[in-house]
Amino acid sequence: MLSLFKREQEGNGDAPGWFSTIQHFEDLDLDIVGILAILGEGSVLSNAQVSTLSNWIFLPRLLPAPHAMLRVSRPNRLEAVQGRVTGVVSGNDRNELNHIGDIVLDTESLKPFDVRCVEIDRHDEAPVVKTHNFSYLTFNICLGCAFSIALLVLSIIWEDGMGLIATGTLSLLATVIGIGNKWTLKLPRRRNPGGTAPRGDVVIRHPRGSFLIVKCEENIAREIFFAPETIEYLVSDLRVYRIISLVGSFLLMVGVICLANAKTKTQVSVAAAYLILNVTYWLVAALPSRLHWNTSAFRVRRHKIETNGETTETCKNNTFTQALWTAIAVTKRTGWVQLGEAAPKTRVWDEWLREAREMVENVELRGTPQDTTYCIPKWDPQDRLNALLADPNLSEIESIYEKA
Repeated sequence: MLSLFKREQEGNGDAPGWFSTIQHFEDLDLDIVGILAILGEGSVLSNAQVSTLSNWIFLPRLLPAPHAMLRVSRPNRLEAVQGRVTGVVSGNDRNELNHIGDIVLDTESLKPFDVRCVEIDRHDEAPVVKTHNFSYLTFNICLGCAFSIALLVLSIIWEDGMGLIATGTLSLLATVIGIGNKWTLKLPRRRNPGGTAPRGDVVIRHPRGSFLIVKCEENIAREIFFAPETIEYLVSDLRVYRIISLVGSFLLMVGVICLANAKTKTQVSVAAAYLILNVTYWLVAALPSRLHWNTSAFRVRRHKIETNGETTETCKNNTFTQALWTAIAVTKRTGWVQLGEAAPKTRVWDEWLREAREMVENVELRGTPQDTTYCIPKWDPQDRLNALLADPNLSEIESIYEKA
């Protein structure tokens, strides 16, 4: 403190005394630069699973927040999303939508009370959904590797041994993390594909009241909707993985300690590299996750829906009842509604579903199997529901099924 006070008193001209502490480049104190190496945990974890699916993960490089990948245990399945998945014919029902199904169908684009109908078939017999060989994630990996090479060269030119060790250990850490977290995806297949099976058509109901009708075979429905995805890690033994994580933690500590004792020029270069990497990782994390996946094994075709003379691929509705009626008209069935708890089990709704089941007989299909248009008959489902609610003969809350 005394030496700092003296330096402030020796300030030049009328400049404030604290400016004199940074008049010389070598006077900069950047011991805190090691903290930059462990910032950006959120942006790294947002695409951690898809990035570790690629072989690029083994490339030595600078990686923001490497400690986020040094976990005690690894996930054993992909993260599911909210959505009720109900088989139209099969009777299967799930309270969540598998991650791969969400990626293939692009469900994020649906707004409240939207209804969309798509058809999925296999474009390729390969059962593996993988990451793109060259993508935004690949750019981040290559950028981190380029920074590692540049910093290693600069550390040699500047004769900075600590900087050389810090860059080497932090770069090698990314490879260690890749070995511990590398995995492949296995989608389940039917054990008896030649057997007779009902159609695999499903209705996906989202929490915001939108419906996505999927026309597909039972094999595909089981693959991406009902059977859980299987993660097969390169290092399957959990004890070996924990040893790898321990080695990675040691490399991280050595790297940060050496970086704090490196030359100022090296610390400034490392700080700039990590700042740029944190920005690029954040930008990639902000992109839709489906951009990072290669789902070319599945081919998705959108059908059209015609209501009130307007034909669109996504039918817009003002209420949940209107959206529900549109979904019933497209599937031409009502059994899935109460199976998937899309409607209450009351006498009013039982009567409404009975009338809706009669109305769907008037649904017309135009076009070809590859480009189908569903012509929804004119019927006001909201007004009819309001009329049934006002009917004193249907005022009981109990369902007729509960009475049986």
